[in-house]
Formats: sequence, C-alpha cells, structure tokens
Amino acid sequence: MDLDFTKEQVEFRDQVRTWLVENKPTEPRPRNNAEIRDYDLSWQHAQWKGGWAGIAWPTEYGGRGLTLLQQLIWYEEYAAQGLPGIDANFVGLNHAGPTLITRASEEQKAFHLPRILRGESLWCQGFSEPDAGSDLASLKTKAIVDGDHLVVSGQKIWTSYADIGDYQELLVRTENGDSKHKGITWAICDMKSPGITVRPIKTMEGGAEFCEVFYDDVRVPLSNVVGELGNGWSVAMSTLSFERGTAFTANQVRLARIVEKLIDYARDHVGPDRRRPAIADDELARRLARVRASVASLRAMTYVGICENMKSDTPGPKGSMLKLLYSEVTKEAFALAMDIVGPEALRGNSRWDEHGWVGSYLYSFSQSIGGGTSEIQRNIIGERVLGLPR
Repeated sequence: MDLDFTKEQVEFRDQVRTWLVENKPTEPRPRNNAEIRDYDLSWQHAQWKGGWAGIAWPTEYGGRGLTLLQQLIWYEEYAAQGLPGIDANFVGLNHAGPTLITRASEEQKAFHLPRILRGESLWCQGFSEPDAGSDLASLKTKAIVDGDHLVVSGQKIWTSYADIGDYQELLVRTENGDSKHKGITWAICDMKSPGITVRPIKTMEGGAEFCEVFYDDVRVPLSNVVGELGNGWSVAMSTLSFERGTAFTANQVRLARIVEKLIDYARDHVGPDRRRPAIADDELARRLARVRASVASLRAMTYVGICENMKSDTPGPKGSMLKLLYSEVTKEAFALAMDIVGPEALRGNSRWDEHGWVGSYLYSFSQSIGGGTSEIQRNIIGERVLGLPR
C-alpha cells in the first residue's frame, strides 16, 4: 500500500492552502444564530465564487467532482486554518445535498443544489423526536395525503439551526406498515410554511443551535417528496451514511491539532499537584499517549474508509466505526484536558476554539448523541459490519 501523496496531490494541497490563507474569514465566527446565518452563508458564497464549493459534488451539479483523496486534502487544510468543521451549512452540504444528488428528481436537484452551493439557503434536519431519537424508526410525526399535499402534524427535537433554516430534510409517517421501518417518507419542508413553530433550546455550554420544531397541519407539496411515499427509510439511511462517513473529516483533523496543543500545554504548565509539569505525571502522560494513539488510529481508519468509498457512490456501514471512535475519543480528550488544566479552565483565558476549554468539554458530550448515539453505532457495527445476530 502506497500511503504517499502524488506530486499532483501535493500541488493541489498547496493550491488549497494558498486560497484558504488568502480568503478565509478574518472576523471570528459569532455566537448569535441570526449573525451566524449571515456569516456562514457569506463564507459559503466566497467558496463558491472561488471555485471551491462542493468539493465532493459531481460537476453536473455545480461541484468540483474531485476525488475522495482531494476531498481529504481540502478538509485537512481547512481544519489547519482553524475553520469550523461544522457550521450552519453542514446539513445542506453533507446531508441534503448528497442525498438529493443520489435520490431526488431532476427538478428537485435543479432548484435546491445551486442554492446550497452558492450559500443562498440553509438546511436543517427534521429526524429526531422526543420518543424517536436513537430509535428513529419509531417516529410519530404524521403526514396525511390531501390532494397534492402532505399535511404534517407532530414534533421534532434537537434540530440544529431550525430557527435560521430555509429548508428541512423531514421524515414523516405517511402510513402504518407491518414494520416500523415502512411507511416513512422523506420530504423537503419549507421552514417558512404556515403552521411551523420553532423554539430554540439553550444547551449547557451556552449555545442555542438546537431547537424544537412543532408542525400544526403544515402543508408540504407532494412534489417535495424525495424518493417515493413510504420509502423514506431507505432515503434516510443514505442521508445518515454520508454523515457517518467522510462528513466529519475536518473535525478529525481539528481534534488531532487539539491533542497536540494539549500535549504542549502539559509540557509547559504545572500539573494538578502544583509541583511539576503536568506531563511529568505518569498517569496523565499515559492518558495523553492513549488519546494521541486513538487519534492516529482514527486518521488511519479514515484513509482506509476513503479508499473503500472510492468504489461506491454511497458510504457504507463502516462509517459508523469512524463515527463511534471519533465521538468517544473526543469526549476522552476533553475530559483529559479538564484534568490537566484544572481550575484554570474556568478563567476563560485559555482558548483553542470558539467555546474555550470548559465549553468544549461540555459540548463534547453531544458528540456521542448527534448523528446516532454510540450505542446505535455499536449495533450497526455488530449487525451490518461483523454480521453478528440481532
């Protein structure tokens, strides 16, 4: 196996780095959602104007049509510039866009894909419900066919950026089948439709990107159904496979940088015993070595996954292995950071990202919930990768 990049790939990396250095936003990303909308859409539009929007998307849909290895290079350099791996464009670029490309009608593609790439619309995800999060197939939000519309009633929760979103990838139950996976429909919902109420949820790290969404007889045109009525579970699995596959590559690179910064901090600062550098503590040193090794394993798995995905249009269930390891290592890394930094973390003067040390630690708990809990990922790995019995 040749793990070296070719001369052309090295040159491509230089092009990416040069463009990002010259064009990345100079102002820090705001925390207010209304300001985040303008900031993230503006940055997406800049990428589109520069010819860097939709790295992974086919050229016929406005993307660059580049290889998966070139995508990896883009994500690595993107993260190296301190740019966020997930912003308000994440769902559109990494969920809705790829799903529409593989499953939508030509009319749906022609309308929505250019708007996503140009930074003209934001998408949110209407999957999870209060009683159907990890067990997504138990969703109860109903849609009744009325003429040429679906009439939707119910509730969704943990919908990131629903308060600033334009469209939503919405799962609804259109019929009760003999299996809970049947009778689900994937539809495009206009978030400005009458009957939609959005309530932001403030999280323990201080943000409010999550929202509750209530639907009171919301009318969704049947022309907005992606796939076929009742076949939404298959479409949804395509959506989630993209999220669990390459979508978090930039976050993995960012995590690796954070671990290296934590190691440097442990060398330069007194540890919890207040007598010697933190890295001189054998137990802390062992934990640092463990988390660094785990990040290296994650990177190796990412490379393997990319090579396998080059043979398929849709990432397979092995993406759950990446999602699981990333989630658990992220929590481990920030818990270790809190132990090393100690009470100084509360001062708020040591920042490696927009949340700060404490905010990052608190936010890390969401990593093993969003996109499917770690328990669900283990089930997928056991059943669909290892072939274990249910």
